[in-house]
Amino acid sequence: MSASTPEFTPLRSVLYMPSSNAKALEKAKTLPIDAVILDLEDAVAPDAKPAAREAAAAAAASGEYGRRTLTIRVNGLGTQWHDDDLRAAAQAGPHAVVVPKVNSAAEVAQLVDALEKAGAPDHTTLWAMVETPVAILDALAIARASQRLSALVMGTNDLVKELYAEHVPGRAPILPSLHTALLAARAAGIAILDGVYNDVKNVEGFLAECEQGRQMGFDGKTLIHPGQVEGANAAFAPSEQAVEDARGILAAWEEGAGSGVVTYNGRMVENLHVESAQRTLSIHEAISAL
Repeated sequence: MSASTPEFTPLRSVLYMPSSNAKALEKAKTLPIDAVILDLEDAVAPDAKPAAREAAAAAAASGEYGRRTLTIRVNGLGTQWHDDDLRAAAQAGPHAVVVPKVNSAAEVAQLVDALEKAGAPDHTTLWAMVETPVAILDALAIARASQRLSALVMGTNDLVKELYAEHVPGRAPILPSLHTALLAARAAGIAILDGVYNDVKNVEGFLAECEQGRQMGFDGKTLIHPGQVEGANAAFAPSEQAVEDARGILAAWEEGAGSGVVTYNGRMVENLHVESAQRTLSIHEAISAL
C-alpha cells in the first residue's frame, strides 16, 4: 500500500500479545502501538489454544482497541488448530489475519479462499509470514498472489534456524533474504514488517536494528515486549529534519515549475525526489493524526 494513498496506516510498532493472557490483552489497549498481533501460535501452549482462540476473537470483535490495527495470528497450515483458528478469526473480523510459514502463492490462494468461505468481511486482509528458504525464493509470487494480501511479515527467528545461521549484530547472515522480501513487497505494492529482536534488555542493540530496518525500507518492526514500542515508533517515523527537507523540496519544485532546473539546498530536485518527499509527508501526517 502506498503511503500517498488515503488508506495509509502507520505500522511502525507491531506487538505480539499472547491471547491466552487476559492481562496482556487489556494492556494492549493502553500502549501507543500502531498494531497488535493477538497470537494463537508460538506464545500459546497447546492446551491453552482453544481458550486463547475465543479470547482473541472476542478482543477483535470488541471495538475496544481504538485506532490500533488489530490482527490475529493463527496456527499454521497443516496444524490441528489451523482450520478452527482461521474460521474464528474470519468471523471476528480483525483488520488482518496473520498466517505463519506461508511458502507459496498457492497457499495464499488457499488461505484467501478459506477466509472468504468463513465469512471474513472485506476489510479483513491477509498478512503472510515469510520465514523459510522456499518462501524467500518465492517471495514475489507470494506477494502478488492475491489482492487480499496486504503485508509480508518477516519471521527472522525461524529463518535463521532454517538456514543454520547465527543471530549476530548487523544480521549479515540474513540480509540477502531481507532484501529479497523487501523487493517482493515493493514490487507488489504491499507493506512489509521487519522481524523481532530477541534480547529485550539490549536497548542499544534493538535501536540499532530498528535503524537498520528503517534504512533498508521496512514499514515497521514486529515486537515482543512493550518496552520496545517507543523505540520502534521513533525509528520508523520521519525525523524533524526529514519532514523539513520534504516540505522544502515540494516548495522548491512548485516554485520552479517550468524552469527546467530545480534545486533545494544546492541539490538538484527531480520527480523521484518529489515522490519521496510526498511519501515522507504522508507518513508524517498519518502519524500526527494518531
